[in-house]
Amino acid sequence: MNEPTPSRPYWPDYAAMPKDPSEGLKPWSWALERLEKSHNYWIATTRPGGRPHLMLVWGVWWEDAFWFSTGPNTRKAKNIAAHTFCSIGTEQADEAVILEGVPYEIKDRAVWKRFAVIYNKKYGGDVEPMLTASGGSVYRVEPQTAFGQDEHAPNFAESVTRWRFSKL
Repeated sequence: MNEPTPSRPYWPDYAAMPKDPSEGLKPWSWALERLEKSHNYWIATTRPGGRPHLMLVWGVWWEDAFWFSTGPNTRKAKNIAAHTFCSIGTEQADEAVILEGVPYEIKDRAVWKRFAVIYNKKYGGDVEPMLTASGGSVYRVEPQTAFGQDEHAPNFAESVTRWRFSKL
């Protein structure tokens, strides 16, 4: 993946932006650190009727995407089947990273095994037998846009960053 392009998000009600458009923006490395470190992640999906659904998942940032697993009969899985987009948020709201992207279900069991090694290293245990027994699903969320917000930055408003991802 190419490094995503940083910019300021559209913020129509905030007029005091710096003259230099890149001043205060966070580097992608800042976001990666939080994506890799987070233990719990928020996933937002949309129910078939349009209502939002927000839930916690465990997952990993791996191969330039966010990966997680869930049972095929969970609300998350049903929502993903109905709507092709989701949002993922890290657990620390004061240094938040939010991804917007497309979740792809991974059917290849060889990829499941590689995912399980990374996942087990982070969380312990052995996720692969659980996936196999439950008929679970593994998803890879390819980010299209990400946002970072750092309340600890010298100027919070200037540090809010949007990263856009381009497909090669």
